[in-house]
This record gives sequence, C-alpha cells and structure tokens, in this order.
Amino acid sequence: MSGYQQPPYGHPSPYGGPPPQQPYGHAPPQHPYSHPPPQHYGQHPQPGYGAPPQGLPYPPPQDPIAQHFHAVAGPDGQITAESLRNTLSESGISAYPRPGDAFSLETCRIMIAMLDTDFNGTMGLNEFRELCRAIEGWKSTFQRFDRDQSGTIEAEELHEAIRSFGYNLSRRTVEGMVSRYSRHSNHQVLFDDFIALSVRLRAISERFRSRDKAGQGYATIHYEDFIGMVMSI
Repeated sequence: MSGYQQPPYGHPSPYGGPPPQQPYGHAPPQHPYSHPPPQHYGQHPQPGYGAPPQGLPYPPPQDPIAQHFHAVAGPDGQITAESLRNTLSESGISAYPRPGDAFSLETCRIMIAMLDTDFNGTMGLNEFRELCRAIEGWKSTFQRFDRDQSGTIEAEELHEAIRSFGYNLSRRTVEGMVSRYSRHSNHQVLFDDFIALSVRLRAISERFRSRDKAGQGYATIHYEDFIGMVMSI
C-alpha cells in the first residue's frame, strides 16, 4: 500500500485528538473542608471539623459516567449499540455541534467495535469511560479544523486533520474518503461521520502495521486476512 512515508504510520494521540479535559466520568474536586483533619498523635477527628457524625460513612463521590451507563445497561452490565446511542443522546455527550444532535446507530456500532476485544458486540463500563474520553478528543480535533464553524469539514480540512493524526495520505485518497463519508453527497463530513472515519482509519492502520513487521509501509496479506481486517470495523 502507498501513502505511508516517514514515519509510515505516524504517532497519533489516542483517537485522533489531544488529551481531552475529561468533563465526564470524574468526580468534582472535593471541598478542602470535606476531609477530616489529619489525625495527629493518634487523635480521632472531631465532629464539626469536616468529619461526618461518628459511625456514618462518607458519601460516595458522584460519577456521572457510571450513572449514565447503568441507566441503560442490561443485567450483564453491558450495553448494546442501541443503548449506547440512547445514553449518549440523553446525557448530551453527542449534542455537538448542535443541541439535540445524535450519533447514528452505525457510528455507535463502530465505536463499540473499536473497543470490543472479546467480540461480543457490547460495551462494559470501563470501555464506556474510555469511549467518552475518545469522543472529547475527536470533538477537539473537529473543532480545530472546522475553521468556518459550519459543523462540517471538507476535503482540505479533513486532509489536515488526518495529517495531524500522523497519517500521510494523498489528496486523492482523502477526497475518496470524503465521498464515502459525506452523508448528503455534498462533499462535507458531519461530526458523526468524522468519528466513524477516524475509528476505521486508526483501526485498519493499526492492523496493517501489525502485519508490516519491518515498518516499511507495505506487507503481504492473505485475502481472508484482508477481509477480516477491514470488514470487522
């Protein structure tokens, strides 16, 4: 395959964007007075100085990500693509670039496949946390290259975004990707489809790289291996 120059694959940050600010899934910082004072010289904390009444446990920290996940998870602690689509919409995580926007069912299947190491077609809580961080990374990248703030990116913007991931592809290849992922055949890629494109690009590149032992940008691949490599994402 062509298009992989020096370095042949690049070193994209996880999921195509800078580390997100992680607004989801992390407990709000505790107030400095919500902790008991240090226990000096073996003394127990006195009620009224940040310690709960004696015998009562500290309340568990809030975990919005876990709450969203468990609201739709099945008895097995897993969520399907349909459930993922619902929770991303209800939580507002998918409400970009416009309020009320939602990911397509196909994009949700692709996101599950990205993290589905046991190939059961579902997602657990830890995978859901990782996905939420990934979405923030994709969002940051999309915002950076959607310079006219139209809510879409075109071939030139996509080409720059892909280069920022560390992949060296020709303009012709990128234009073919735009045609494939332009939902309305207007040569514009929506955020939802940008995620689907980014996941597939990364997954297929990593699978190809695992077969390119010399790191030279080409490999001999059996037909069935190739089909399995590109059709499972």
